[in-house]
Order: sequence, then structure tokens, then C-alpha cells
Amino acid sequence: MSDEYLTSYKDKTVVVTGGAGAVGSNLTKRLLELGAFVIVIDNLSSGYLWNLPNDSNLLFVKGDVANDIDVKRIFNEEPEIIFHLAAFFANQNSVDYPERDLQTNGFGTLKLLEYSKIYGRLQRFVYASSGCSIYPSDAEMPYVEELTTMYMTTPYQITKMLGELYCNYFIKVHNVPTVKARFFNSFGPGEVPGQYRNVIPNFIYWAKQKQRLPITGTGDETRDFTYVGDIVDGLIRMGFFEVAIGEEMNLAAGREIKISQLAEMVNEVTNNDSGIEFLPKRKWDTKSRMLASNKKAERLIGFKADPDFEKSLQLTVDWFDSNWDKIVDSADFPPGTSSAVRGK
Repeated sequence: MSDEYLTSYKDKTVVVTGGAGAVGSNLTKRLLELGAFVIVIDNLSSGYLWNLPNDSNLLFVKGDVANDIDVKRIFNEEPEIIFHLAAFFANQNSVDYPERDLQTNGFGTLKLLEYSKIYGRLQRFVYASSGCSIYPSDAEMPYVEELTTMYMTTPYQITKMLGELYCNYFIKVHNVPTVKARFFNSFGPGEVPGQYRNVIPNFIYWAKQKQRLPITGTGDETRDFTYVGDIVDGLIRMGFFEVAIGEEMNLAAGREIKISQLAEMVNEVTNNDSGIEFLPKRKWDTKSRMLASNKKAERLIGFKADPDFEKSLQLTVDWFDSNWDKIVDSADFPPGTSSAVRGK
């Protein structure tokens, strides 16, 4: 496929909800590089302004996707494309605060789609779903898009599925051109560690402080870790190719990495000799393996992920090194709290 999908963003008005978060800030930077005018809406509950560049083509709106006034403000800018990444993140957080999860992930998504229907001129609404949530725990690997489950183990999984169902409704009944992107274990620069964060930023954070890395389970569990740069490329493709409309697609690396192997790699790249520790498995974590097929995304929109995990991990560690003071100030558990809840 040609690079027309990249040049197509020049001078377009694009909204990124949750744009101060990890995926959102990387997407925003890439869109600005491509010449787009970008509107970021983020309530900064889990995103950070220092993640965003100082750019005249960036309008930041501190607001909530579930708030009418804030949503009206972004639609007043007449966006052509919306990337809806804002979410109440993630599994354990939703278990602790299920009503807040529903407010953001459910009601917020519904409100954006309702305004998209009223506005009527939107070219694309790309919804960030979660492959970690949609597929059954006993499904055959690799996960393909046709497989889904109605038996969820966290409110986050429920509301991510709810968002997909709303997208289906709004495209079928109201012709809102939706696309559903199913992320798999995104990682990379921009993700600040914390109590409810993913395993990779937390591992790097603790390793740089010479702490043992905690593994919930046996360590033989696997995840399909996908670099944020690949996620961003997949999203930008979804915002351009007409064939993506109405589809759901995995954005994944298409390979498994054991959590014990990940811990060893993080310790090695950070020169941490403190080792690892094993903790009881979390009740909601029912998937011992995770591996996705990205063949559909490759066939429809030309998506391909970089298989070099070691390189992507090093880029993430480099980002930690360059932003360490900001990360320490922003991390939402005290330094040294290696017994905190382990994110996703």
C-alpha cells in the first residue's frame, strides 16, 4: 500500500480524546508531524501535560468526554476525524471503582457518538477497544476478530465491549463511520508507572530503583506486547482507509512473551540484580496466554508490527532515562512500593 494515508492528514482537524495519555500523546505527536490540526481533550486523571508537545497546531481542552460542555467545545472545532482513546484505565481500577468506569467508558463513548451523529460531517470515528477484554479466556490462539465473549471478569472488560456495541449501533442505524481498534498490551514511551498501570512501565520503574520485580502468577503467563509506535500507525491507517469502516481489527505484534522472560529482560537492560518475586494471581486475571492474529489488519489496511521487542523495550527504557524526574513526580504510587497492585 502507498503512503497516501500519511499525506491525507495534512490540514485536517483531528480530535484525540485521552490525548495526554500514553497512546494518545504518541498519536498526537505523529498527527502534528503529518500536518494535522489536533484537538486533545483529557481530564488529566491519568494523562500528563508534559507528555504533549508545545505546538501552535495543538489545542488542548482540559475536559471530560462525559461532560456536554466539554464535548460541545471540541465539536465546535468541526473535526473531520475522532480518535476516541479516553478511558477509565484499567482492569483493577474498574474493579475498585465500577461506577466511574461506566461513567467514562460507557456514558462518555455514548455521548461522543451521539454528537457525531448530530454533527453529521465526521469522516471517521476510531474507537480504542481492548483485545485483552473482548476474547474468551479459553479461546484458541491466536485470537481472531470473529471470536468474542459475553462472560467478562472486570467492569473494564464489560465497558470496552459496550463501546464496541455502541459503535455497531451507530454505524448501522445512524451511519456514523466507526472503526474498532483492539489494542493488545500496548507499551512504550509516554506511559507513566502507577498502581493501575501496565506491567512494563512498572517493571522499569522498580528495576531502575534496584527493587525485585513482582510477578503475579507463575511467570509462565504470556502477553502479546505491542509497541506504541505500531499502535499509532495502525490507528492512522484506520482513520484513512475506507475499507476499515464498520470493522474491528486487532492491533498486535502477533507474538508471545513470557512475563518471567520480560522481567529478566528489564532487569538486564536496567542493570538490576535484585531479581524477581512471585505473588498470588489476581482473581480477575483468567488468561494465562495472550496471542493475537493481526492478519485482518494487514490485509485490509496494510498494518504490520515491528517484531523486534528488545529494540522497543530499549526505546522505552531510554524514555524513562530522559524523563526520570518527571516520571517520579507523576507516578501514582510512592517510590519503593513494589507491592502495589500490578496494573493490567
